Amino acid sequence: MADPESLRQITRSRAPLSTWLGVVLLLALFGVIVLAVIGPLPRGSDYEETRAKKRLENLKTLREDAEKALTAYAWVDKNKGVARIPISRAMELTVAELAQKKPAPAGPIATPPAQASPAAAPNASGVPASPAPASSPQPSAGQPQGAAVSSPPQPTGQTSSPAVASPAPASAAPAKTP
Repeated sequence: MADPESLRQITRSRAPLSTWLGVVLLLALFGVIVLAVIGPLPRGSDYEETRAKKRLENLKTLREDAEKALTAYAWVDKNKGVARIPISRAMELTVAELAQKKPAPAGPIATPPAQASPAAAPNASGVPASPAPASSPQPSAGQPQGAAVSSPPQPTGQTSSPAVASPAPASAAPAKTP
């Protein structure tokens, strides 16, 4: 029988070359099997082509539906008596309705009342103060020519009150009641 010392050397020694060769051949065999199974499967960019065709079909049906909605009569709400008419017919009816109406003259443009100039009031000595020189303000960059607006100069020590109160901004949403 083999002595125990030689058995210890065999178990501690590196794997022989034949073992490594066997492992490499098994991996190569596995690779060949994978290629044999996957190789014949169809490849290519069919996925993107089918998606593009589907998008074109969806666009075509969407445009057909829109064209049908613009050129056909249909009920929007039959219970309320609301119907949809072709857009060309709606334009004809609108033009005929506007042609029957007589144009109304435009009303005058409302201007705010003029403020009494504090410069015309006499000062403490009884002599009327000289009015401030009139200069037209220049519009700032980005404003149209007639957009510059200025308030009249105020004497020092006095506060100004607006002659015309600006209306409160209208909210887009209606007020909610509890």
